[in-house]
Amino acid sequence: MTAAPTTVSEPLLRALNRMRSLLLDPDQLVRAVASGRQKGTQPRWRRVELRYVDLKSGTHLQITAYDATQAFTSNHPVSTSSTDEAASALDELLDEPFASWHVETRTESHELLVTKPLTARVRTAPRAEPVEVERSHDQAKERLLPEGDPVFVALGIADRDGRIKPSRQAKYRQVEEFLRQLDAAIGEARTKGRLRAPTPEEPLRIVDLGCGNGYLTFAAQRYLTTVRELPVVVTGVDVKEQSARHNNEVARQLGIDAEFRVGTIDGVELPEPPDVVLALHACDTATDDALARAIGWQAPLVLAAPCCHHDIAAQLRRAPTPSPYAMLTRHGILRERLADTLTDALRATLLRLSGYRVDVVQFVESQHTPRNTLLRAVRAGGAVKGGSVKKEYDDLVATWGIRPKLGELLGL
Repeated sequence: MTAAPTTVSEPLLRALNRMRSLLLDPDQLVRAVASGRQKGTQPRWRRVELRYVDLKSGTHLQITAYDATQAFTSNHPVSTSSTDEAASALDELLDEPFASWHVETRTESHELLVTKPLTARVRTAPRAEPVEVERSHDQAKERLLPEGDPVFVALGIADRDGRIKPSRQAKYRQVEEFLRQLDAAIGEARTKGRLRAPTPEEPLRIVDLGCGNGYLTFAAQRYLTTVRELPVVVTGVDVKEQSARHNNEVARQLGIDAEFRVGTIDGVELPEPPDVVLALHACDTATDDALARAIGWQAPLVLAAPCCHHDIAAQLRRAPTPSPYAMLTRHGILRERLADTLTDALRATLLRLSGYRVDVVQFVESQHTPRNTLLRAVRAGGAVKGGSVKKEYDDLVATWGIRPKLGELLGL
């Protein structure tokens, strides 16, 4: 019988030193991820991933570090000398003010969360069965979910032999990058005390508004339950009955705790408010409907990947362009791009006014899909009634003569 997980609070330096010993063991470390930022700090990297690889010159610690737009991979040789390059590279990362470390070894999973300055909470969960350490260097990037995972086969992204179909490579990369963003966001929200620790009796409640065929929904559920070992229940909502039937059948095949309903975003009723709200490629003002519902639920974490921006674009075509910005709307393609930027900037501002801390990031490269902007919002407190942010918002919409749909839904 597998031992129960344990959780301890201890000084941050002591906790990091314990993690360091695990991270420096090539025979035990499977994978590690550091992400998020401690309050009032800014790490050099948005996220780092670590694993060991065997090269012709010996075993190396491979570090993949992500900034706002791209990834940088470096390999550091392991040695027993006082000038161990792998240990030096690791120590530099441990000095960075990351909010969380997730360390997987052959026999255990460790989650370190910085709960307050110089204090950490560490949860250790034994594995039911030891896993093998994979140190081959034939992987361009460590995948959060392997290509042969049953979820990709069930969704038609991989074939029956567990190989990603050539025509679905872009979708697979999109799923992977979304999972990285979700992982980092959940880690940050839990570190800040904004997202509760789920239990089997009270699992993490996730709702996907405008879920479509549920690619990202299923991947999120699979990753959080099988890799992060978090109890999760998923609800998907879409206006298409065919989508609900298809998704419920996939959920049945996979044996996962998920329910998909037919309905509108503004009409869905849930027995309990969700912990995480997803709105992934909901078209045009459907994204605004989803954000308004998330705000109304006071959801601790919101991830929205907008799709299409017809509403503001149409308003810009009808309204006279304010001086001296006529050159921004003279050409149709530039006007459309301006509408995209303006729409999401206003959405981010309205989320801030509603009590959220917001990041706007690119979650997949533009060559894979042009729909690659992600609004990542963590609830930080109550709504902001006035101040400089509200004044800037009012001035901007007045200057351009526009009425954002989300602003109307929120009564602002």
